[in-house]
Amino acid sequence: MIILSLRPLQTKGTIMRRTLLATTLLMAGPALAETPVLTVYAGDYFTSEWGPGPRIEEGFEAICDCDLQFSTGDLLPRLMLEGARTKADVVIGLTSDVTARARATGLFAPHGQDNGALTLPIDWTDDTFLPFNYGHTAFIYNETLMDTPPASFDALLAMPDDIKIVIQDPRTSISGLALLLWVDAVYGEDAGAVWEQLAPKILTVTKDWSSSYGMFTDGEVDMVLSYTTSPAYHMFAEDDFTKKAAIFPEGHYFMTETVAKLSRTEVPELADAFLAYVLSEDFQRMIPTANWSLPSALPEQDWPEGWSDLPLPEAVLFYDEDEAEARKAEAIETWRRALSQ
Repeated sequence: MIILSLRPLQTKGTIMRRTLLATTLLMAGPALAETPVLTVYAGDYFTSEWGPGPRIEEGFEAICDCDLQFSTGDLLPRLMLEGARTKADVVIGLTSDVTARARATGLFAPHGQDNGALTLPIDWTDDTFLPFNYGHTAFIYNETLMDTPPASFDALLAMPDDIKIVIQDPRTSISGLALLLWVDAVYGEDAGAVWEQLAPKILTVTKDWSSSYGMFTDGEVDMVLSYTTSPAYHMFAEDDFTKKAAIFPEGHYFMTETVAKLSRTEVPELADAFLAYVLSEDFQRMIPTANWSLPSALPEQDWPEGWSDLPLPEAVLFYDEDEAEARKAEAIETWRRALSQ
């Protein structure tokens, strides 16, 4: 009887080649794993094809010898749910109106950057949350459809009730919350009466900014709550100069988005490098035309052509995080009562 083996013949040369291959793979393993990863939590909009994320990733990876990986979602709820288990090294996109709750998690470390490099219209002394852009809440209108836009907040309240406005829900939208704080900052104890005057003009309240702005661009409403920089997109991306921000002498509420480092990061030097990159000219020059907002650390003379011509408010209103947190609940309840009548 002849028995045939189905296994290949194990010659000495074959064994040596396999041994060399295995040794090479073992030696290459650590080298392949040497590229450090920086995990940055960001909002969904940030990493979209029209957002700043892709350009920021390309720019930082060109100097960091690392792999920058964005992880998107609803930032603060996600961080509060994950707690110390979070995989984030850096978080970008928390606004100045929610940093108090973010700070209370105990998850963040000092940013270590020079606040003196900032070019904000307010003084910024926070050593944990570092602004990377800013803007102001405003009502946007189409000048071809509105002959006489309101020249003040009081004038807006006095407009006929057939003027229709869309705003965002302050319980789900940062711009909606900013509007409540804006009204509170301008009118104080009279905020309830202001909302009663404004309520008949509000066609609807949307969950987020994009839904509201879509209604405006579709011509369903006369005005939309947005930002003073919103017309810039139409001007420079669409060559459309019909969208304008109504600028009020009472002042406009200031908002900034921030970046912060997690204290539990396993790549602290890389996280610090990213925070430094945020203040760099390369990063800051991306902000106007990628995030359609104003750069936090770039002098006005270095803004893109035409941006200095944008109408901006002379008076800037702002609550620091403690004031915003203290006033928020009552402001939301005042708004809810007025709109539910």
